[in-house]
This record gives sequence, structure tokens and C-alpha cells, in this order.
Amino acid sequence: MQPSADVDQLAVVGPDTVVWHLAQIRENAIVGESCVIGRGAYIGPGVVIGDRCKIQNHALVYEPAFVENGAFIGPAVVFTNDCFPRAVCPDGRLKSAEDWEPVGVHVGEGASIGARAVCIAPVSIGRWATVAAGAVVTRDVPDFALVAGVPARQIGWVGRAGVPLERVAGGTFRCPATDHRFFEWKGSLREDVLTESAPGLDDADRTLPA
Repeated sequence: MQPSADVDQLAVVGPDTVVWHLAQIRENAIVGESCVIGRGAYIGPGVVIGDRCKIQNHALVYEPAFVENGAFIGPAVVFTNDCFPRAVCPDGRLKSAEDWEPVGVHVGEGASIGARAVCIAPVSIGRWATVAAGAVVTRDVPDFALVAGVPARQIGWVGRAGVPLERVAGGTFRCPATDHRFFEWKGSLREDVLTESAPGLDDADRTLPA
């Protein structure tokens, strides 16, 4: 842990986790083992970070975010936590913690959030999904989905290696990096399902969400 890092005494940081210069980990936050917390990153009060995660430089992970094992949060990513942000109440008083209820971002196992992406809470990023750099996520992202744009929309599927999947035939996909196979069914992707037919399967079931 670098001397310039600010880690609250009430925070829990797991073994073999590296916390770089000027990073701040607030009270009651939990950071798992073998993580990397980059320079200038901010981890809010009560945020939970799993094992083997990378929180890159200047990422802002506001409470009550929950990040599962093996997730990647890119440089300058922002997780919001207020549906209706205001500095003051309607009567002009400065808002305090009691005047609003924070909402969080959930990041599934192995998912990646690209540099400068913004996730507008409440929103969930699925397992092994990838959010492209600069995207603005305003709705839930399915497992293994690749989303991009403002607002973010699904443009494909990715495997555990993060590489876009290749369509083999029908609803079957292949990862070119690992040769792992996937099957698309009603807007979701399943691993290692190689059945050639399924009840009710048609072209409409294989299309990406709008």
C-alpha cells in the first residue's frame, strides 16, 4: 500500500491487494484479495469489491456498488448513485445523507467496464459482459453482452476472454480465443449448450435486444 493512499481504519482490504498513490477507500468498504486499486481511484463507504478485481486509475465507485470477483473497472469510470441529484432540498437546505437514498451499480463476475464509461444507477452489468469505452449504461446488461454507445446498446456477444464471439450457425457462437461454444436463446447466452434444436426456437428468438 502506497503511503499517499487514504484507507479508512474501518475499511477491510484483503491480502495481496495493491493500493496505489492517492487512492481512497472509505469506511466500511470491503476490498477482496489480490486486487489492484489504481492511482486516484475512489471506493465509497460500504462498497464491496470481490477478489482479483482491477479498479483502474481515477475510477469513481460510489456506494452502494457491489463488484463481483474478477471484474475490471477501467480508468475514469464513474458509477453514479443518485436517481434525482440535487445539492439542496426544495426548501434550499443543503442536502444531507438523510435527505436521499443512494442506489447502486452491480457488476457481475468477470465483467469489464471500459475507460470513461458511466453506469447510471440502479443498473446491473452481467457476468463476463463488456461495456465499451465511453459508453453510458442506463439499463441492465445481460451476461456476456457487448454494449457500446450513448445510451449503451448491445452490439454483440463476448466470451470469458473478452473477444467478440463468432456466429457458427443459427444461435450457436464460438470464441475465437478459447474455442468455447455458446448458444443464444431468447436474448440470453448460455455456455456449452450445443443442442441443435430447442422447443420454440426461431429467428426471432436469436435476435439481439433492441
